[in-house]
Amino acid sequence: MINNHRRMHKLHSWKGIEPVIYTAVTAGALGLFGTTGNLQASDDWKTDTISPVTNPVFFEDPQVNSEIRPIFAYHNIDNDFLTQGGAAQLYAVQLRWAVTERFAIIATKDGYINFDPDAGLPKTGGWADLAAGFKYALVDDKEVEFILTPGLTFELPTGNTRVFQGNGDGTWNPFLSAGKGFGKLHILANFGGIIPNNFAEETAQIHYSAQVDYKVHQYFIPFVAINAFTVVSEGTALPLDVEGFDLFNFGSSEANGFTQAVTGVGFRSRLLESLDLGFAYEFPITSPRGLFGDRFTVDLIWRF
Repeated sequence: MINNHRRMHKLHSWKGIEPVIYTAVTAGALGLFGTTGNLQASDDWKTDTISPVTNPVFFEDPQVNSEIRPIFAYHNIDNDFLTQGGAAQLYAVQLRWAVTERFAIIATKDGYINFDPDAGLPKTGGWADLAAGFKYALVDDKEVEFILTPGLTFELPTGNTRVFQGNGDGTWNPFLSAGKGFGKLHILANFGGIIPNNFAEETAQIHYSAQVDYKVHQYFIPFVAINAFTVVSEGTALPLDVEGFDLFNFGSSEANGFTQAVTGVGFRSRLLESLDLGFAYEFPITSPRGLFGDRFTVDLIWRF
C-alpha cells in the first residue's frame, strides 16, 4: 500500500513538470533550427535599418517616425557648368511627426543656401523653398521584413531667386518608398515624380533612388546609394540642356530627356538608440554632369 502511494506521488510529480520540460525542449529545438532567432529578428528588423543620407529632399525613408534632422551639405559645382565651377552650401532642418504608427506629417525642404560661383560671378545667399506633406505605411509586414509607404509633398516657391529658388507656382511630389530586410542587410528604394503647377517656369521630372546598407556594428553601418532624375517635360525659363538635380529646378528649355545619376557612399553611426549620425560622399556617374561636381553631406537624426 505504501509503495502504491509512492508510485502515485511520483506520477503526479511528473505530470506537474511535464509541461515545463515540453516547453524547454520545444524552445531548444526552435533555437537549434533558428526559428526563435528569426522571429525575434522579424519583430526588431526595423530597429537595425537606417535612413538615407543622400538626396535628402526626395529619398524619403519608408519608416514612420517622429524626428528632427539637421543637415549640412557642401556641393562642388562641375567646371563644365555655366558658372565654370564654384561651390554651394546648404544648412537645413527636416521635421517628421508620426501622428500614428503608420501616418506621418513630413517637412522635407527648407534651409539656407550659400552660392559661390566661379566665372567672376558674385557670391550670394538666400533661403530655400519650403516643402511639406505626408506619408502612410500601407504595408508593414514584420514576418517578411518589408514596408511599403506612399506619400505626397508640395514645394512652395517661398525661397530667394538669387539662389535659384522661388520660381514657378509650386511643385507636387507623389512618391512610393519601400524597404526590405535580409538580416543585417537592408535595401531601400524610392520612386516619384516632380509635377509643376507652371510647366513653363519649371520642368517635370521623375526621380528614383536605391540604397543598400549592412550593419557591421552599431557605430558603423556602411551604405551605397544611387539617385537619378530624368526630365520628362522641359520648361521655357532658362536656355539650359541640364537640370538642377534635387535642390534646384531651372525650368530648362533644352533638357527634355536629360537624365542625371549620382552614386553615394558613406555610413551611419547609431550613437544612441534615438540618435543617428550620417556621412555621405556623392559623385556623378552620367554625362553631362550639370552642376554636380561632387557633394559631401553630414546629418544628425534625433528620434523621439
